[in-house]
Amino acid sequence: MLVYIEEKKIMSDVLLYGAAFITFMHGLIHLMGLAAYWKLAEIDALPYKTTLLDGRWDVGDSGIRVFGVLWLAGAVGFMIAAYGLVTDQSWWQAAMAASAVLSLALTILDWKVAYAGVAVNIVILALLIVVPRL
Repeated sequence: MLVYIEEKKIMSDVLLYGAAFITFMHGLIHLMGLAAYWKLAEIDALPYKTTLLDGRWDVGDSGIRVFGVLWLAGAVGFMIAAYGLVTDQSWWQAAMAASAVLSLALTILDWKVAYAGVAVNIVILALLIVVPRL
């Protein structure tokens, strides 16, 4: 019985740290938005532009810098949520949900280059709803 409990704890820890790692990495990917739209780096997959919604909405240089800051906010939010998950904080789910909703909005606005993020954020939000009910 003790071996079973230890194996269950190990599997639980693997899932916990795996989820936190994926969340943290998703946050790091958000930093690409800041780097591209603040012209801190040239990223082939994420070229600098001043338009959103596939070129339909020109936000200008200042607007795209604000957009870059929002990518940074998403990055920080996911990293904080990962920390909260690992340290079993009561607020980690709220931080994760808020970060995923922000990230979903950003990826929709920049659909042409960030479409994969839409799927990731929908999965995150679905898991936040389903897993606690299991």
